[in-house]
Amino acid sequence: MLEDFSLGKIKAYFALTKPRIIELLLVAALPAMLQAERGTEAISNNFGLIILTLLGGWMGASAAHTFNMVADYELDQQMKRTRGRPLVNDVVSKREAAVFGSLLLVISVLWLGILANSWLAALFVILTNVHYIVVYTKFLKRRTSQNIVWGGLAGCMPVMVGWAVITDNAPAGEPARWWQAIALFLIIFFWTPPHTWALAMKYKEDYKRAGIPMLPVVAKESEVTRQILLYSVAMVITSFALIPAASWIYLVGSVSTAAVFLYMASRLHQGVKKGAKVQPMALFIWSNNYLAILFLSLSVDAIIGWTPFLA
Repeated sequence: MLEDFSLGKIKAYFALTKPRIIELLLVAALPAMLQAERGTEAISNNFGLIILTLLGGWMGASAAHTFNMVADYELDQQMKRTRGRPLVNDVVSKREAAVFGSLLLVISVLWLGILANSWLAALFVILTNVHYIVVYTKFLKRRTSQNIVWGGLAGCMPVMVGWAVITDNAPAGEPARWWQAIALFLIIFFWTPPHTWALAMKYKEDYKRAGIPMLPVVAKESEVTRQILLYSVAMVITSFALIPAASWIYLVGSVSTAAVFLYMASRLHQGVKKGAKVQPMALFIWSNNYLAILFLSLSVDAIIGWTPFLA
């Protein structure tokens, strides 16, 4: 009985939530909430809501990741990259993980709906879980090389959750400006393929062994890097769409980070075309930094609250 409450077991449950990915999701939700109501006063007014939303969003995303590990149990056994996961090592059973994920999802929905006063945000969490587990994990992941493109929709949802909470609690008559939330959504949507395919280029044999048709498994490297470059361009264009709603801080942040991202994506593509030895992991690592710096610049811009270019 004591074994069930061991430190190792607690760590295993925490690992089910995929904490590294959770960090990125929270990085996406926070700037959305800050941008939804700009200015220093908005921080003090919404501080409690922000904390509640981040906790509720964390539980909802953790539920999705836990269910994902249950659904991918057999696949994870075949891939070197995932053999250290709790279910594969029998530290946590599939039943225990399913119960844990269900509890997290129920608490997340009630938390956002009741405490954060946004049933729309709660609905977004439910849709995220359904899409990630049923549409992506159970269907797309095993059937198409475009799996991560459409599967990545689930990873875009934190911005919608954050935006919904702020707008649902805003004074009557306050404009919702959902177009900005959609722009943030699309930034992550277009960011996901370059980020994931760069990683998949390194672990191509792992995916091949597991029978997952990731693009680097089924297409030539030149085609993979070409699509990485195209999605990178789309991501950058979408990030620029938010410039009118912000000020100089976001302008500098978005342009500078875009320049580095496009340079690295282009260098990767040109290197593959020339038959040179390339390092796709460099782009993967930078993609994490890109999103963090971009959203940090938007957050700072929103907190300072300078008048947007198109006020």
